[in-house]
Amino acid sequence: MKLKNYFIAFATIAIAAGFSSCKKDSSSGTSGSNTAEAQAQSIDQTQYTNETDGVTNDVNAAVDIYGGSINERVSGITTPPLPTPCNATIKVDTMSATHSITIVYNGNNCFSTSTRTGTVAISFSPGFKWSSPGAELTVTFNNFKATHLSDNKSILINGTRTITNVSGGLLRNLASLPSVVQKVTDANVSVTFDNTAARTWQNTSTRTFTYNNGIDISFTGSGSGVNRFGHSFNYSITQPLVVKSSCSFRVTSGEVQNTGSLVTTTTTFGLDSNGTAVSDCPSALYYKIVWTGPQGNSISYIGGY
Repeated sequence: MKLKNYFIAFATIAIAAGFSSCKKDSSSGTSGSNTAEAQAQSIDQTQYTNETDGVTNDVNAAVDIYGGSINERVSGITTPPLPTPCNATIKVDTMSATHSITIVYNGNNCFSTSTRTGTVAISFSPGFKWSSPGAELTVTFNNFKATHLSDNKSILINGTRTITNVSGGLLRNLASLPSVVQKVTDANVSVTFDNTAARTWQNTSTRTFTYNNGIDISFTGSGSGVNRFGHSFNYSITQPLVVKSSCSFRVTSGEVQNTGSLVTTTTTFGLDSNGTAVSDCPSALYYKIVWTGPQGNSISYIGGY
């Protein structure tokens, strides 16, 4: 349930952009096609982030249990730090020159928010230790398709993701470590939304895990690509997105800016209903979205999550 809240928190970016886009058509004179593209881009980007972050968690769980050297492997672990993939088969090959763990998806994710098919192959060299600083995993998406159960929107991903254990250390030992830092890099990943033409996206992000009576995660990063409409975009996390276990794995602070050919959207998290940053964990948290149109006109909206 807590990890489900974590994914829902990131989905508020899309909800905010969609709601505010509807408001702007009447208040700023922006064409409906512009706002429709802004909304679609935000939803597409959030779906990509949610699904690939979910796979990254699956990779961490699979490697923690099955990968690395024999002295790092934990057979029969019952409480991994991240849940093992649901409705998926894990195949391990330690006989080939390059060792691999393949996750074969065929069903709903653990939260029943999307259904997944296709495979994700994790490769590493013999004697590999995931706990070593600089250890690197190659993760290959092969026709990985995720379909939202609520609206039947799908995303198809092919390409390679690299995950580097920058700091060293394992998540299962996080309570005894200062932090675990992982770098995630996507180079020229092919992305197809709802059977549209395939587009190419690039992304680099850093995930810093710390222990505070539970797992807390800080996200930084940026990326670029071409959206489903054939227009280029750039996005960046301008202030780290912080997810705290003590706050039910909600985003407690951070800012994301998405710049396209038509609009720029800035979303700030961890606010009260007046748009002021909070330092504790209230029952209701708010985001503020500021939308800037091609003529420099802007409007803001505050919503809860």
